[in-house]
Amino acid sequence: MNAFEFLLKKRQNKPRKSGISMVLDKGLGLKSAEDLMNIAGEYVDLMKFGWGTIVLHDKELIKDKIAIYESFGVTAYPGGTLFEIAYLQNKIPQYFEEVDSLGFKTVEISDGSTDISSEEKLNFIKQAKNKGLNVLSEVGKKDLTEDSKMDTGDRIATMNNELEAGSDYVIVEARESGKNIGIYDGDGKAKEDEIDSILNNVDPDKILWEAPNKDQQIFFILKMGSNVNLGNISTGDITSLETLRRGLRGDTLGKV
Repeated sequence: MNAFEFLLKKRQNKPRKSGISMVLDKGLGLKSAEDLMNIAGEYVDLMKFGWGTIVLHDKELIKDKIAIYESFGVTAYPGGTLFEIAYLQNKIPQYFEEVDSLGFKTVEISDGSTDISSEEKLNFIKQAKNKGLNVLSEVGKKDLTEDSKMDTGDRIATMNNELEAGSDYVIVEARESGKNIGIYDGDGKAKEDEIDSILNNVDPDKILWEAPNKDQQIFFILKMGSNVNLGNISTGDITSLETLRRGLRGDTLGKV
């Protein structure tokens, strides 16, 4: 039982379909991962092994970390950058083999740093689903110039096409900085008109908004409620985000 649990607003139990928190593992050690889960595992739904960090660590360590996360009801998966590296090296079949051998049940299909055609990306989503994997697909580019070529209509069409192809969730790209990319301006403020257009045309429960900064998390919680799906959360902000979801901080107290 939690301390002062009688003051705690309830949320959906895991496995959740909405109100998902996706957290970045940027190279945690085994003991650190276990300690993190003991203190905050209840509030994490997805754990992304960020970027290509996973290739720098021993396979058995990765398997052990996956097992720890799964024991707390947390789904671990390799970040989309690793998929893109495999694409550039023409090693997608080997990539899926390694995903299976490590015990991942979820993958991210992205094209944020590469030029993958829409047709190819949709086919990769279908391939992953045919292998029995859950799929998160990311929409948007990591480069500002490239991302600016995608208007809101393009973003909406891409999101719906990828959901139709089998993606379980579509991630709206914001990078770790959450600034000057996609739905955020150079100061990290949300572009509400664009977000409203997306919400009016894409199933909100299927969208995972990257929101690495506190003000962005507050924006979405106040706009959409505690059960909005948020991603790119740092390991140090897991509990902080949950207090915002539960109305335990001044920013959301009495508002959710």
